[in-house]
Amino acid sequence: MPIPITIRISSPTEDAVIAQHFYCMWRDLGVSENNIQPNWLDISLDFIQAARQTLNYQPFVAEAEGNIVGSVSGQRFAGLYPWIVSPDHRQYGYIWGVYVEPAYRNQGVATQLTQLMVDYLQGIGCTKVVLNAAPKARSLYQKLGFGESNLMELNLVSQEG
Repeated sequence: MPIPITIRISSPTEDAVIAQHFYCMWRDLGVSENNIQPNWLDISLDFIQAARQTLNYQPFVAEAEGNIVGSVSGQRFAGLYPWIVSPDHRQYGYIWGVYVEPAYRNQGVATQLTQLMVDYLQGIGCTKVVLNAAPKARSLYQKLGFGESNLMELNLVSQEG
């Protein structure tokens, strides 16, 4: 019988768990520990705090047997260039850090977390939601209605470990 999983809003006291999941996500994607900054926890917590104050940051967590086993973060997208377009015409929301511990994968947890975040971002007035999908997760996001974008990339450095 599957273990019941509860999905809920995360509190600021759980930010370190969100940061740990973000770290684990990068490790799962094959990024070597040598290529992750040693102060990754402080960097993550500082980012979360600033996003909470200025970008309507909101995390959600999945909990099983009293432990957080998955998480997602999201906020209004600050933009990569001057944002001169009216927010009612174009206000992007950004989803990041979707992570589920290995023992709880393939049970729909990431789908539920992502959908809850989409609903949250829509609720704060976002007109579009964007995310960067790992190759293994693309089908999950496509099932939720995410499509290909016009983002183009040019790698300028080797992507090894």
